[in-house]
Amino acid sequence: MTDTLDPVILNFLYAFMGGCMTLFFMWMGCKVFSHIVSFDIADQLAAGNMAVGLMVLGIFVGIGTALGLVIGLGLN
Repeated sequence: MTDTLDPVILNFLYAFMGGCMTLFFMWMGCKVFSHIVSFDIADQLAAGNMAVGLMVLGIFVGIGTALGLVIGLGLN
């Protein structure tokens, strides 16, 4: 099937699917971590807690980097 698709279209399809997967796993990672900690992440962010903001940043960067590498290396 991939032989009949133009490689440019196939790469855009991979990038779109990878973006959707990355957003889903970032959302899921934040939800799972929210259940693990003993405080509400949204309330702490609204109060201006920088430590919680950096923690969420680390989750997003880590998941985004991991999925980006997996998707990027899968395009070979």
